[in-house]
Amino acid sequence: MQAKPFLKWAGGKSRLLTDIEKSLPYDFNIQFDTYIEPFVGGGAVLFWILDKFPNIKNVIINDVNSDLINVYKVIKKKPTKLIEYLKVLQNEFHSFEFDDEGRKNYYYEKRALFNSRNSNDLEQAGIFIFLNRTCFNGLYRVNKKNEFNVPIGSYLKPQICDSHNISQVSKILKEVKILSGDYQRTINYINDKTLFYLDPPYKPLNKTSNFNSYSNSQFNDKEQIRLRDFCKLLDKKAYWILSNSDVKVEGSEDTFFDDLYCDYDINRVKVKRFINNNSKSKHLSELLIVNKIEEEIVLIHN
Repeated sequence: MQAKPFLKWAGGKSRLLTDIEKSLPYDFNIQFDTYIEPFVGGGAVLFWILDKFPNIKNVIINDVNSDLINVYKVIKKKPTKLIEYLKVLQNEFHSFEFDDEGRKNYYYEKRALFNSRNSNDLEQAGIFIFLNRTCFNGLYRVNKKNEFNVPIGSYLKPQICDSHNISQVSKILKEVKILSGDYQRTINYINDKTLFYLDPPYKPLNKTSNFNSYSNSQFNDKEQIRLRDFCKLLDKKAYWILSNSDVKVEGSEDTFFDDLYCDYDINRVKVKRFINNNSKSKHLSELLIVNKIEEEIVLIHN
């Protein structure tokens, strides 16, 4: 079984993979050997790329969320010890199946321990996964103090330790370079056979839809413009694909991304998303933006 995302992650790209594949350069599996993902998040695209395209030899991932990157590093280097610790957390949490108060107390004790940042890297990674599997809707959200503040979910016996998948993820991460910090540093790993996939925090569709804060730094319009400028730096050096929200929804005159990326190919795709933190879902329009340098890259390779 191939490795799959080990976290629940709001806005994950599993449902977008077919459209991302259509956006790849036609000779991707032959001519490209480097894949860079500056906003790795839950890693859905990463694991898909590693499974589907064995010619990719150089893989670099990055995220500004240092707690998230710590999990990737621990899975890569200490999978067995992490599995052992997750089994302890799982058994302890499941013991409160018929004790609502005990289950809540256990969850909030672990959340407080996580926010104290006093644990070692192994325990911090384990608690991160525990919180992800037991919090409300698997959300990841922090406040300005970088404190995880999602309340407990309604799960009685969730799977906290997926031993087989952690082992598989560890194997495929062995040759992956893992960075943590500002996405711009990833440009140092570029060559003329590189694909960038950029999945930044989405621009909110309205004032109430921005419910996720993946770090204590805000990715506002100024940051969206800085990212566009970074993409310009990549031009004629690499092929890139960028995803974001489609703020020009029906009835809206918001042309923010249409104006910002007017020099590039902007594709609107329909993606099934859950709405308002409940079980209802609908198809939303999202953007896949690609640069127009495929022809130049092919000429370089030839």
